[in-house]
Order: sequence, then C-alpha cells, then structure tokens
Amino acid sequence: MAPGDQSARVIREWDRGLFRAMGATLLISACLVGGVLGIVGPKVNQVKLSYQLEQLRGVRGQLEEVNRQLRVELATLRALSRIESKARGELGMLPPSRNQVRMAREYVPGTAGTASLRTAWEEPPAPPGPRAR
Repeated sequence: MAPGDQSARVIREWDRGLFRAMGATLLISACLVGGVLGIVGPKVNQVKLSYQLEQLRGVRGQLEEVNRQLRVELATLRALSRIESKARGELGMLPPSRNQVRMAREYVPGTAGTASLRTAWEEPPAPPGPRAR
C-alpha cells in the first residue's frame, strides 16, 4: 500500500444497536425454546407413563389369570376323592376294617371332683349352676 492511498483501508466500527438487537433476539429465542420444552417435556413423560401403565395392567391381568388357575388347581388337589384314590392306587391303602376303628374319648373333669370319659359326639356336660358368693 502506498502512503497516499488511504481509501483502500476501511475501518469498521461495531454497531452497538445491532449487537443489542441480536442479544435480545437470542434471549427471546432461548426463553421461547425453554417454554416449549417446559410444556412438551411433561407431556412426553405423561405419554411414557401411560404406556408403562398399560403394560402393567396387562401383566396384572395375566397374573390374575394365573392366580385363578392356581386356585382351581389347589381345589382339585385338595379334593378328598382324589386323595382317597391316590391312597388306594399308589400307596396300596385299604379302608379300615371294623376291628381297626377305635373311638376316641376325651377326658372331662367332673363337677364334684370326679372325672369322666365321653366320646367326641356326645354333648358336653352342662356348666354348673350359678356360684354362691
């Protein structure tokens, strides 16, 4: 560059008004994006939770069905006729003969210091009358 050629050299000054306008635009844009994310974020989370809820409801229905099936199976296994047929078939058990049956008796203390025996189907003795004071 020649010393007399000063027109080729241009000095630019920063426009402060343009700087402020760009800063304000960025700030407003950031606020808008933050607001949109603040609204959209919970909605996305709500949709995600609703999918999880539907999945858990399906699992609950399956578990209730399994529970119902297990209750039916338990009732079947507890059936006395099934137990009796298994006892006779697999274990070789037979019904007891008459002389093998014994009556169980219960010890009942008597009211006057005496004791008595009674069978299980007999009525229990009447309680003593009102006590004298």
